[in-house]
Amino acid sequence: MRDTTHDPAREGKRLSRSFGRLALLGAALVLGGLFGLVYTGLATLTSMLLFGWLLLIGGAVGLLHALESRRTGSFWLAVVVAALNIAAGFVVIRHPAESAEAFTMFAALLFLTGGVFRLVGSAVVRGPQFGWTLLQGAFGVLLGLLVLFGWPENSLYVLGTFFSLALLFDGLGLIAMGLGGRRVVGMVSEGRAPHEEHRRPEAPETDPHRPEK
Repeated sequence: MRDTTHDPAREGKRLSRSFGRLALLGAALVLGGLFGLVYTGLATLTSMLLFGWLLLIGGAVGLLHALESRRTGSFWLAVVVAALNIAAGFVVIRHPAESAEAFTMFAALLFLTGGVFRLVGSAVVRGPQFGWTLLQGAFGVLLGLLVLFGWPENSLYVLGTFFSLALLFDGLGLIAMGLGGRRVVGMVSEGRAPHEEHRRPEAPETDPHRPEK
């Protein structure tokens, strides 16, 4: 009786379906990223609302965890952190546009300081990746200055653009992974099939000392 629990053909089909779902998820992310690039204002407000709900849910979960472990020494610290997350989540959900302005300023300062540190580090160390690090630093400084010079008017589309580009590139990566995985599984299955078709059952070994009937 054939063992179906470790059937290579069934495992190949299962892997192919899994990689297909991964490619479909990537296609959905690509569509979401393209939609966000067209409607950047809506993407910015949506990203702010999602971030606010994540803060709110994370704070509620942290508060419940703190109440369960209230006899530990870090109880009050966990309660304060959870309360801050809940309060920040309420503020972001109630005022998404103002929160977008604050996060845009934070992103600009982050790009600017990161670019300056890369420029200084590449000039001091001068390692094997000197040119690439110098280019990254210059790009970070330029991007930070562009965002700062256009703030706060650009806060309605900067975060939405970054969020949409992240969805787009993540979706393209998942599509490439899913299609590549399906191709590899198909090649392995096609290479195994001719081998199994031409394989003949071996004749049972006979004992030369056993008398024939």
